[in-house]
Amino acid sequence: MADMHSVDLVLEAVPEQVDTLQDEIAQLWESVPSVSTTDRVRFEMALVEIFANIVEHSVRHHPGPPLRQVTIRLDVSPGLVEARFADDGRPVGLDLSDVTMPPPDAEDGRGLALTIAAVDALAYEREGDINRWTVTCRRSG
Repeated sequence: MADMHSVDLVLEAVPEQVDTLQDEIAQLWESVPSVSTTDRVRFEMALVEIFANIVEHSVRHHPGPPLRQVTIRLDVSPGLVEARFADDGRPVGLDLSDVTMPPPDAEDGRGLALTIAAVDALAYEREGDINRWTVTCRRSG
């Protein structure tokens, strides 16, 4: 079926890999052009934010080589676009139900709040030594 497509990625957990992630997402949209622009924008924003948070918070204190890696599975089906991230960085000390938008004068802290607002579901769990994030968007059209 034309609306079904999956992509598996393994990226180094460094900021420069955001561009690679965005390139892979662009190729995904070429493979499944029926995904609406609205769904593409909210999904990509969420993926970039989650990847950036993984790089910044769960792996930044890991000294030296080997570089941490993030595996990402992107799935498009007729009703959903979904991403599953896995990394072996530090555990995330975060309850997603407590995430709120920071005050207007805050320097940072908006990313997860914006992600939660944009997608239909965002989940995090720690499974053994692995952080797992799932981003789900129901397709609008």
